Amino acid sequence: MRTRVKICGITREQDAIAAADHGADAVGLVFYPPSPRYVSVEQAARIAAVLPPFVTTVGLFVNADAETIGEVVDTVGIDLIQFHGNECGEYCAQHGRPWIRALRMKDGLNLAESAVEFSAARGLLLDAYRPGIPGGTGETFDWARIPSTLAGKIVLAGGLNPDNVAQAVRQVRPYAVDVSGGVEVSPGIKDANKIARFMAAVRSGETTR
Repeated sequence: MRTRVKICGITREQDAIAAADHGADAVGLVFYPPSPRYVSVEQAARIAAVLPPFVTTVGLFVNADAETIGEVVDTVGIDLIQFHGNECGEYCAQHGRPWIRALRMKDGLNLAESAVEFSAARGLLLDAYRPGIPGGTGETFDWARIPSTLAGKIVLAGGLNPDNVAQAVRQVRPYAVDVSGGVEVSPGIKDANKIARFMAAVRSGETTR
C-alpha cells in the first residue's frame, strides 16, 4: 500500500504548491498562536485557495474553543481537523469534519487504549514527547513502541526528514507520514528540494520493505 504524505506547518502559498507538485497528499495549517508556523485565518484561506483538487487541507488545533474551530473550518474550507492538545474524543467529534488525534509518545502511553478512546478518529498521529511542547520538536521516538496491529491507522510524525523517513516507512509501515521541520530552511519556510528528497525517500522505503 502506498504511504500517504502530509507536509505540515505550511505558511506560504508557494510552499503549498511545491508540496502538491511533488506529490503530497495533504498540507497542514497550524492554528496555534504560540507556534512559529502559526497562520491567520486569512493567510490560511489564501494558501488553501491555491491547492489543486484532491490535496487534503488539514487544520491543526491545540485546545481551541469550538467557536475558533468553526470559524476556521467555514472560512478556510478545512477538510480534516487535527487535534494536538488534551481534547477528548467526544469534543473532537462535534465539529462536523473528519478528524485525527495526535498523541505524544510519553513514557507509559498505552496506544491500544488510546485507539479505543479515539476509535471515531480517522487516524492517530504519533509525535515525540517533550514537556510543555505540543508538537514540532524535531525529535524522533522509539518506533518499536508502535504495535503492528495499529500501523494501518497510524500517521507517523516526530523528527522525520529525507534521511530517516525511508527507514521509518520500512519499519513501521504506517498509513501516512507527517513532516514539518525536516523539509524547512527555517520554521515555517519550506525547501522545495527537501520536499522532493523526502517524497523520493518515502517511495524508496515502500519498495524495500
